[in-house]
Amino acid sequence: MTQIASDRKYSPQNGARNYAIVTSAYWGFTLTDGALRMLVLLHFYRLGFSPFTLAFLFLLYEAAGILANLIGGWLATRFGIARMLMIGLSTQIIGFGLLSTLSPDWTATMSVAWVVMSQGVCGIAKDLTKTASKSAIKVTAGEASGQLFKWVAWFTGSKNAMKGVGFFLGGLLLDQLGFQGSLWVMAGLLLCILIGVAISLPPMMGKSKASKSAKELFAKNKAINLLAAARVFLFGARDVWFVVGVPVFLYASGWTFTMVGGFLASWTIGYGLVQAIAPMLVRRSQDGLSNEVPEARKWSFMLAIIPAILAILVLLKVSHPEWVVVIGLGLFGFAFAVNSSVHSYLILAYAGSEKAAEDVGFYYAANAAGRFMGTLLSGLLYQWGGLLYSLGGSAMMLLICWVFTLNLPVSRSKV
Repeated sequence: MTQIASDRKYSPQNGARNYAIVTSAYWGFTLTDGALRMLVLLHFYRLGFSPFTLAFLFLLYEAAGILANLIGGWLATRFGIARMLMIGLSTQIIGFGLLSTLSPDWTATMSVAWVVMSQGVCGIAKDLTKTASKSAIKVTAGEASGQLFKWVAWFTGSKNAMKGVGFFLGGLLLDQLGFQGSLWVMAGLLLCILIGVAISLPPMMGKSKASKSAKELFAKNKAINLLAAARVFLFGARDVWFVVGVPVFLYASGWTFTMVGGFLASWTIGYGLVQAIAPMLVRRSQDGLSNEVPEARKWSFMLAIIPAILAILVLLKVSHPEWVVVIGLGLFGFAFAVNSSVHSYLILAYAGSEKAAEDVGFYYAANAAGRFMGTLLSGLLYQWGGLLYSLGGSAMMLLICWVFTLNLPVSRSKV
């Protein structure tokens, strides 16, 4: 009981230590997760899979995350954040093992089914790990909104920068070790991280009284519901052209796999760095909401304009469209990074202290739903109308996201 009580009580020294451990563990996980996405995308595109089939390979990965976030938040509240982090890492190792058994002798249908199933296991792993890690920030940062925003921004930004490195690592490993060898190396790295987490983190960190029913689990306040709805369309708008549309468009424009992977890696690293410095770009307030919510509205609207302009330029058939897309994606990444960072802060600002993991899990279930929708539409829209349709779909989803942010409460009394 003494250990549990000490874990719940915020201590600046222990909080910073535990935050550093969780962040480092999630860096390692994200490195392999980014590499996995590039491994699967490039390996199967090289085998001749269509854009829609490539998107289909990731569908269960994204769909599994919806349930994993909801259940993961509840389990983290009931059994402790550290335990759920270890379960997430273990599940990813299992997913890598399943993928490594893929045989070139199998039929295309069997191969797709096996990859989709294995990707589903990895999707569960990703969102269990994400929910546990993000919830740990609420526990370790205390109630100081200034520190909370900084820690969230650094965690989110550095994680995405590491994901970008993972994109590059995936392409490099695929060239040097092949599909199976790459998966074995990444599984070994995760095993080392798992051992480190097991011996470093208090097992009961973040443990609290969990919801007793599904109704209670879904009974979120207005602010969390609105922010979750905005998150669905924010991440749907990114993935609708980023998952399949951009890499396939650039490759079709004459880029090599190395160039495509390198660009996506650079974009994601830059995107992560902007997320990390987002607190410097957003007006702050003492109460943590009165300036931050209007900033979320402003950046959502600015973001919606970018794919709309890009769609018009593609429609007008400007010369060298691939470079227009590259520049536009850079602007999109900057605005999207600030949006994402502000949203990640707001969910923790709105979340209750007792069931923070459940609130975070609910929110990231919406995040996973947005990724699922964006991934599906990424393959469909690109196959129907190329990059133009993908960009148009992104602009429409971002306008919907902006409408939801207009209704976010700006004071805690209205949450």
